[in-house]
Amino acid sequence: MSDWLVAPGPASLDLAANLSAKLRAKLVTVETIDFPDGESKIRVDDDVRNKKIIIVQSTYPPVDKHLVQLLSLSHKLSEEGAEVYAVVPYLGYARQDKEFMNGEVVTLGVIARLMRSVGIKRMVTVDIHSIKALGLFSFPVYSCSSIPLLAEYIRAHNELQKPISVSPDFGSSNRVEAFAAVLKSEFVSFKKKRDRATGEISTEDQNLNLHGRDTIIIDDMISTGGSVAKCAQLLRQHGARRIIAACTHPVLVGGAVDKLRQAGVDEIIATNTIPSKYSKVDVSPLIANYFEML
Repeated sequence: MSDWLVAPGPASLDLAANLSAKLRAKLVTVETIDFPDGESKIRVDDDVRNKKIIIVQSTYPPVDKHLVQLLSLSHKLSEEGAEVYAVVPYLGYARQDKEFMNGEVVTLGVIARLMRSVGIKRMVTVDIHSIKALGLFSFPVYSCSSIPLLAEYIRAHNELQKPISVSPDFGSSNRVEAFAAVLKSEFVSFKKKRDRATGEISTEDQNLNLHGRDTIIIDDMISTGGSVAKCAQLLRQHGARRIIAACTHPVLVGGAVDKLRQAGVDEIIATNTIPSKYSKVDVSPLIANYFEML
């Protein structure tokens, strides 16, 4: 057995079980009760003193509830004498990592301070929105990349015809290059503009000939689906044979799936940082590799 223990947060039970199996680590018994008003009560039913414990808790919607659960569990384990490490596969508020408009709160910085205050010694996440955001934390934080796993899965489960990998914006250009290297495909990045006041997205057209070609759109997350839908519409206009939307984090809120289908997306493939029926790629091997090296 490993020296590690794994504490499953209520948002990531399956992923915690997978990580426990990979590390051959015991699962801590964590009981959670949800009250009618939305509050959660968490109880730890194991002796954790002087133990190294990995909490696994994603903070997808409802973000604030899952965040409070993470902080509460971390505080209790630390209070009981454990050395606490946090795995937060999807890190809510990661896009609020700087002041885009005057007067905005850099919320990720607030969360970084809260995590430190409850005793978290180190955190691991997956495909954080911006690597620069790691600088907001005063303790070690590491972002794993799931992009090679996504590429390997798509290559193994699809007979692709003249594939081309596509980034919906230049912000994801590094991801699409890494994806294309595994897939051994060409790649292209679109230019996207977002109005910070209204949230409206526009995507610049490009001169592409995609007739008879399969296209794979790569992004770190699909939230409302606006960026990927705009990209898919352009790919269809240029003759794409098939469109796959691949992402690490399937947030998929506000009718995102319908929006993607209407835009011409044939399939959605994501990892299990957020549980959903599209979460087909397990990231526990990435996280296990990290802790095996500590």
